[in-house]
Amino acid sequence: MPSMADITVKKADDATNVIYVSLAPSSGDTVPSVWRQEAMATQPNLKATVSLRAGWNGPRDARRVQMDFMYPFTATDTTTGLTTVIARIPIQVTATIPQLVTDTVISEAVAQCGNLLDHALIQSCFKAGYAAT
Repeated sequence: MPSMADITVKKADDATNVIYVSLAPSSGDTVPSVWRQEAMATQPNLKATVSLRAGWNGPRDARRVQMDFMYPFTATDTTTGLTTVIARIPIQVTATIPQLVTDTVISEAVAQCGNLLDHALIQSCFKAGYAAT
């Protein structure tokens, strides 16, 4: 079982690190682990968050893993100085891992999916909000 830790990723500039700080480890099945980008803002509701939960599917022959990511878009009122969330960008990734599949095949599937999400074309589709044509 993976151990809870901070997660460091690159910003869009591919040079600057962003740290998602470990906030709460999972206490068991279907209870999410939670991370938050603490340096992003001073108010918790203005920070990007990631949660990841895992549990059995209905027939209990596969593990379902779900990651929920939320990135806020904020604006500061020039009169009051108050910063508020104008919109949120939610992203969800879900995988169902059959328990009869070998570790090698699971590792390959997860690696390829992660690398596809990191690919410039897939990221361009997400950024544009359209599938490639």
